Amino acid sequence: MLKLTRGAYALPETSLAFKTGDWRDQQHPRHYHYVAPCHNACPAGEDAQAYLAKVAENNPRAAWETLVAINPLPAIAGRICHHPCETACNRGAYDEPIAIHGVERYLGDQAIAEGWDYPLLEKPGPEVAEVAIIGAGPAGLSAAYHLLRLGYHPVVFDALNEPGGTLRTGIPPYRLPAEVTSAETERLLASGIEWMPNYRLGSRIHLDDLRQSYAAIILAPGTMKAREWSVGGVIPPGLHQGIELLKEWMDVGRVPNIESAAVVGGGNTAVDAARVLKRGGVKEVHIITHNGMPGSDADPSDVMRAIPREVEQAQEEGILIHSHRGVQRLIMHGNRVIGLEMVHMKKFPDARGRLVRKAFEGTETVMHIQQVFAATGQMVDQYGLEIILDGKSYFQTDYWGRMSSHSGIFVAGDAREDSIGMMSAAVGDGHRAAQAVHAFLQGSELSQPMARSVVEVDRLNLNYFEPFARARHPILPVEKRLGEEEIEGSLSGNQVHDESVRCFSCGNCMACDNCWTLCPDQAVLKTRELASDGSHYVFDYDFCKGCGLCAHECPTGFILMEDE
Repeated sequence: MLKLTRGAYALPETSLAFKTGDWRDQQHPRHYHYVAPCHNACPAGEDAQAYLAKVAENNPRAAWETLVAINPLPAIAGRICHHPCETACNRGAYDEPIAIHGVERYLGDQAIAEGWDYPLLEKPGPEVAEVAIIGAGPAGLSAAYHLLRLGYHPVVFDALNEPGGTLRTGIPPYRLPAEVTSAETERLLASGIEWMPNYRLGSRIHLDDLRQSYAAIILAPGTMKAREWSVGGVIPPGLHQGIELLKEWMDVGRVPNIESAAVVGGGNTAVDAARVLKRGGVKEVHIITHNGMPGSDADPSDVMRAIPREVEQAQEEGILIHSHRGVQRLIMHGNRVIGLEMVHMKKFPDARGRLVRKAFEGTETVMHIQQVFAATGQMVDQYGLEIILDGKSYFQTDYWGRMSSHSGIFVAGDAREDSIGMMSAAVGDGHRAAQAVHAFLQGSELSQPMARSVVEVDRLNLNYFEPFARARHPILPVEKRLGEEEIEGSLSGNQVHDESVRCFSCGNCMACDNCWTLCPDQAVLKTRELASDGSHYVFDYDFCKGCGLCAHECPTGFILMEDE
């Protein structure tokens, strides 16, 4: 037996004979890929962390390809999305959230400028199944693109002669320039999607004919019909709907010739309607909404549905917002509205315990205006869909857009009963509907959606990050917001790169080497391959004592100490 004295030297590899991990604590480290909060919050399913990493590597094309593998319309989404990813961003608890929508917009614009081709998984062959999509809004275009990536032949029908749906008819150019919509949607169609304009369902095409000609149908008609609005059952003569006002402004750039107006509603349509009235020369414009104003201390269930930055810009432009107010009475002079009576609205529990809004007696005030515009929501136009809608305002579907009573017909976008009415959600709906069609045609089952573990900010080691100011978009001064000029400008390439390196890489390995460098027992090994995703860092449990130093010093929360 070999004996080593104090004066002896250690023979090669003798230390490996002592398995110090045999007296490890009751925990050991392992890699655990948490979902970043930005990824979890995105209704479209974008993994912002993944494409920010590509930007940080100075590879914007790879970043764009990563992005459009999920959302094929980033130049549009980067302008109009309500970006809940930024609200969820862990960086916001440290200094300021990453300007994710600015990076998304930059990548989309670069792809248009450089002519980057959309990445397709496989080209459809001559015998592939054809799928009909009704509606060329974000949900329909997303569904078509993802079907194309799955190897199908998508055919998109729309009543309009240009793609985009509400993107083109309901969002003013100061938020989304028409040339951006045209450039991105036309590039997308050119990737292999068959485009059939001027086909209105119920007149030029019919569902029964489509069911005979196509392997499956995806309905993405949007919600193009305004909800009826009245005051105690009284509808003002010549009532204008907010969505009709926007369409008229988009088509001819004109609004009614009046001095004052009130828009009733709290969504994006209401805010946009008020802003185009102001641009059209109406001096006094009010918004009346049952909801509260957006803000950090606002009740999420009671806040205006409009994008907060749009609400803020509307106020900058002189629009007066009356929150928690309702219209109790119209004041008429003959057949003409000359004013209305507002009342404070408050939530009270009803007989079933549900909170409902009721007028708060004694808070009535009179507003003198010349016209009222209603923007209290939209619903599906039933024309051509009467049989499957069965009198309802929306389609009832499951998570994947499947209808229980109509095999082979799927629904995506705002037409779904549980839609939140945002573009990113419509894109996500289209993606899921394409997956559902694929499963239907392949005869396979879809897995149930599972809750994902999200890495919270308290799992991060913020000592390894430096404060870094968020990039600011150039904003058009209020005095120059006169017509169709885009209000928000783009970030520069340098700003976009700076934003990418601000990312905490929450829940993912960033190959910082902390675990490998700091392990006191050299129980973290690094293989020869580049350790870019954590897979090449290996825990050697023969020598790991479970001290937890690696997990504590991991900046991103990628290492978890678990019980033996």
